[in-house]
Amino acid sequence: MLVIVLSITLFDLAHADDTGSRLSLQLGPRIYHYDPDPEHNNDTWLTGLELESAERWLAGAVSFRNSFHQRSSYIYFGKRWFPDVLPEDVYVKLTGGLLLGYKEPYENKIPLNHRDGIGFGVLPAVGYQFERANVQLVLLGTAGLMVTLGVDLLKLD
Repeated sequence: MLVIVLSITLFDLAHADDTGSRLSLQLGPRIYHYDPDPEHNNDTWLTGLELESAERWLAGAVSFRNSFHQRSSYIYFGKRWFPDVLPEDVYVKLTGGLLLGYKEPYENKIPLNHRDGIGFGVLPAVGYQFERANVQLVLLGTAGLMVTLGVDLLKLD
């Protein structure tokens, strides 16, 4: 019985109106390019984890296949807001961090990238939180849009 209670406590799943810290799983199966090209990979299979503090500050890391089939990563920090001017569970999010993996001959496809595949990215998003789940529309600069799905795995406070 103690094991069941401990398991429920450890995996007490968070809700949008909860102000505690949480760990979530983020998935992004596909990207939509503004200017499609036959060499673009649209199946990104983005997978990652995101940690959010009670104050809505974020830190995360995701792995994905970029538009040119290269294994890539995004390691980021950011913040999520629930503005009063938007419907109750709609939020905006802004992240910035290191983009890894855009290498030759595609190193110039993202801004501030070096030939070694280390660049910088800033990604705004708008999302909807429904209990433990969320869906986001992420703006990928001038390249395209990505829809991501997330689920809060556990509450940390």
